[in-house]
Amino acid sequence: MPWQSVRILVDSKQAEPLSDALMEIGVLSVSLEDADAGTVDETPLFGEPDHPTAELWPHSIAAVLMDEHANVADTLAAAAKQAGVPTPTEYTIEIVAEQDWVRLTQSQFDPIPISPRLWIVPTWHDAPDSSAINLKLDPGLAFGTGSHPTTRLCLRWLDAHIAGGETLLDYGCGSGILAIAAVKLGAARVDGVDIDPQAVTASCDNATLNEVAAHFCLPGELASGQYDIVVANILTNPLKGMAPLLAGRVRTGGQLVLSGILAEQAEDVMVVYRDWFDFEPPEIDEGWVRLAGIKQ
Repeated sequence: MPWQSVRILVDSKQAEPLSDALMEIGVLSVSLEDADAGTVDETPLFGEPDHPTAELWPHSIAAVLMDEHANVADTLAAAAKQAGVPTPTEYTIEIVAEQDWVRLTQSQFDPIPISPRLWIVPTWHDAPDSSAINLKLDPGLAFGTGSHPTTRLCLRWLDAHIAGGETLLDYGCGSGILAIAAVKLGAARVDGVDIDPQAVTASCDNATLNEVAAHFCLPGELASGQYDIVVANILTNPLKGMAPLLAGRVRTGGQLVLSGILAEQAEDVMVVYRDWFDFEPPEIDEGWVRLAGIKQ
């Protein structure tokens, strides 16, 4: 059975009331996205110390899945009336054909070569090179499958710089991919932190799948101490806000690796961190940047 996928542009005050009303009326699903994602206006939602979580993005997209026979205009009008908000006028409709979603999802994720010796391999695939370091990882609830340039940039840095025996903190661990890679590359002790409990759970599950020992937790559960390497693949605004926190976790002479940064934002981030770190030239992949610096 096909469905209708409706994407509605809404502001932050209308997004949640409209979404709740749509679900009560009986649409199949509703999810909210940042309409400015992937641009310099992207607004992260995070909850680090001194940075309370924002209400919602200034410009949101409500992605709604409806029955193929639903009258979209009538449904939106009814939901808007129930929510007490104006009826949305800016939206698009796309017909989504019935498919084998499991097979479709799997077909979109092939093994990803990071370097000659490092691969990311979904569990439904055989490793292309059994002698390589193969990270078993499936797409899931948490960010970090290796397909995004920021993840690849960080993995390549780890592959090139971990000599063995280092301590490492993965701040904003997502799926745990960077922490797991660090262990497989020879790091001696690896911790991962995320504000999302689902990400912590996913990281623990992925560590078990890859048969590595790494510790994952929420920020408030992380013991005090410094590391040889701190990696944070998040977004520009939280990286800037957390500069003192992250800098404090790197030992003198240790290294900081930052990503989730658009190329045009790199200089702004380095300015914030230059009181502590000397940076190498930025590494760029598809418009995204990885920064690496040594603590003075």
